[in-house]
Amino acid sequence: MVVRFKVIFLGEAIDFVESLDAKAREKILYNARKAQLINDPELFKKLNEQIWELRTKYSNTYYRLLAFWDKSDKKETLVLATHGFIKRTKKTKAKEIKRAEEIRRIYFEQKINNNE
Repeated sequence: MVVRFKVIFLGEAIDFVESLDAKAREKILYNARKAQLINDPELFKKLNEQIWELRTKYSNTYYRLLAFWDKSDKKETLVLATHGFIKRTKKTKAKEIKRAEEIRRIYFEQKINNNE
């Protein structure tokens, strides 16, 4: 199977995953790797034009990592996980999406500034 994109965990996403117990962390990382190989909306779902959700259910708990795409490098497509949370309702809260959008904005601003 061909890896469709590379997943990179940004600071807040790393902190979230590292705060979880080993089995939950293992399941989240397994699902992130699986999402790289197959197109499955149960694992990786589009929330709006810019933000996607890496989804994991483990032991009756719903874990979410919000993410965005960076296709600016013609050699490699990246999916950057911004932050994570435990989902308690069916709908992803607007504040979580806004947080991911802000992290995305800062990421691209820094990328542009570093390339100047």
